Amino acid sequence: MGSILSAAEDEEQEVLIRKELDSYVQPAISSSFPCDNVSEEENNLDSLFLAPSCFVFVPVAIGATLVAYLAPVAAGSGIPVIKCYLNGVKVPEVVRVKTFIVKAVGVVLSVVGGLAVGKEGPMIHCGAVIAAGISQGKSTTFRKDLKIFYRFREDHEKRDFVSAGAAAGVAAAFGAPVGGVLFSLEEGASFWNQTLTWSIFFCSMISAFTLNLVLSAYHNHPGQLSYSGLINFGKFDNISYSFVELPVYVLMGTIGGLFGALFNYLNHKLTVFRLRYLYLKWLQVTEASLVAMMTATVGFTMIYFSWDCQVLGSDPVEYALQFHCEDGKYSALGAIWFQTPEASVKSLFHDPPGSWTLTSLGIFFLFYFLLACWTYGLSVSSGLFIPTLLAGAAWGRIMGICAEWLFNGQDWVCPGKFALIGAASMLGGVVRMTISLTVILIEATGNITFGLPLMIVLMVAKWVGDYFNEGLYDIHVQLSSVPLLAWEPPPLSNNIYASEVMSHPVTTFCTVEKVGRIVETLTSEPHNGFPVVDSDEPASLSTNRTFGRFRGLILRWQLIVLLQHKVFNETAERQWANKKLTLNDFRDAYPRYPPIQRVHISPQEKEFSIDLRPFMNPSTYAVSHTASLPRIFRLFRALGLRHIVVVNDQHEVIGIVTRKDLARYRTWQHRGKMGLEELNIYVG
Repeated sequence: MGSILSAAEDEEQEVLIRKELDSYVQPAISSSFPCDNVSEEENNLDSLFLAPSCFVFVPVAIGATLVAYLAPVAAGSGIPVIKCYLNGVKVPEVVRVKTFIVKAVGVVLSVVGGLAVGKEGPMIHCGAVIAAGISQGKSTTFRKDLKIFYRFREDHEKRDFVSAGAAAGVAAAFGAPVGGVLFSLEEGASFWNQTLTWSIFFCSMISAFTLNLVLSAYHNHPGQLSYSGLINFGKFDNISYSFVELPVYVLMGTIGGLFGALFNYLNHKLTVFRLRYLYLKWLQVTEASLVAMMTATVGFTMIYFSWDCQVLGSDPVEYALQFHCEDGKYSALGAIWFQTPEASVKSLFHDPPGSWTLTSLGIFFLFYFLLACWTYGLSVSSGLFIPTLLAGAAWGRIMGICAEWLFNGQDWVCPGKFALIGAASMLGGVVRMTISLTVILIEATGNITFGLPLMIVLMVAKWVGDYFNEGLYDIHVQLSSVPLLAWEPPPLSNNIYASEVMSHPVTTFCTVEKVGRIVETLTSEPHNGFPVVDSDEPASLSTNRTFGRFRGLILRWQLIVLLQHKVFNETAERQWANKKLTLNDFRDAYPRYPPIQRVHISPQEKEFSIDLRPFMNPSTYAVSHTASLPRIFRLFRALGLRHIVVVNDQHEVIGIVTRKDLARYRTWQHRGKMGLEELNIYVG
């Protein structure tokens, strides 16, 4: 553990980034090493700050404008919205080509602008969008249909492709195909089976292999498959641990959980403030630009007033910056600040003891923690993994330095190992991931023997964090008012029945329905599914609690297709003589069917009727009014349902349960206590 293990793939990237930074920084400094004397007039904060501040302002402002005005769903990491989509919630424009372009361009601008962000979450979102597009074989954005993969044009198949795309994004980012599969299982997909596991694993392996080939050619070593992922934390060779270290790791997991809970609490308050006061698009762009300027200001001020100067040549630092240090030395804070965040994490993992002082690391952690908390939730494309890993690695390194003082001479004391534990516990305390994050870090660092301590630390961080609040992704999902269903039904809900949960009254259609009423209903009602019943009395005129004997369910888009093709009883002979309606007619317009306002129906046609029996689902799921909330919940989760019909003992429709009805019941946990609450919405 005495030397940095610099990988060839990172060196060229760091050279380009540092040369770009030097072009802005060096005019304020007399020269780079070897150093000459620098006068006080030249070495001042103003000249050092103005050029880079302008440089970071422009890309962040452009990126924020793209997100705010073109694709708001591209803001943030994208993991919460992909999680909602895979849970069965239809999030508008989440897997559109437009979203992909804004996401990819936006994350580049965010990183170039120097924000405290990463690119891993956006890569996961981009992978999901690519997978969704491949599954359809067409793009409605560019109005191009390749006439392939049409058999996958349904919600179930598309959702499986998106799960594989998210896993492929993790595999490409960290070089962790197994971690990608576990991430998609733990944090993404709500519906899982053995076949899907194999398919996603194969997709992740192909993703990692393809990136390996591209990187080998980029580094002028084509065919040399040793470039695993865009992010390289370096290899921990011969890292080991003993039983005596485990209590220390449990303590660090506790600290990581506390820091993670604090991070989530502050970000929650900040997000609520944004929702209330910064909802205008120009205000969102202004805030993002302000944060970019503040990040540059804090960074340069922190370096300017820091006197942690290290001797050049004693540490493996390339392109070191002198700033106000004397000749032959460089600024330790400047070295870590002007690296890419991934390279900074790698330095904290592998640089030898004595590379930083406690003061420098403490100052860096404090300001970077606050900047990362402020940045997540801006109207920019940004990831969360690397900022939290970097903040955690900083205080983990502090713990390692303290351990060196307390246990001087002990073989198990290694600052880099403590930095790894701190990074894992910090990220686990923020996002509350355990299994997938353990495997991702094992694959990214190349050491499987350290898996057990990582798992212990992540579990402790999750338990401590859950004592105070929820994970950051779950917090943002709740603030977005998305009816996300958890893995398990709410506890203490066994005595809640379908008759209490269901929505009532219900809009239904008769087996043979008048065209005019279908058009009127689709225009006035936003519902996605409609029960089909045996009844001569329209549901809107029914004064009873029941709405006819249940015969099946028909969806909104199915009715629109029937109206588009004018499948009317009065014109049935002519219709079937010309062209028979097939399954491809329903698939062609997937997934964005036209609104009812764009379907032209003449006044005469409104007097016609449609027989819904050949097109409805006669074997759809229904539950008795005595079914419990946990049973309904498990049906929704296991089958990916959006609604389920409630019937009485005579099989008559009495209500319908949607995801929003289930999401009203939520379990709260606070400081070891738990309870069940029902969210009541009043419309005034």
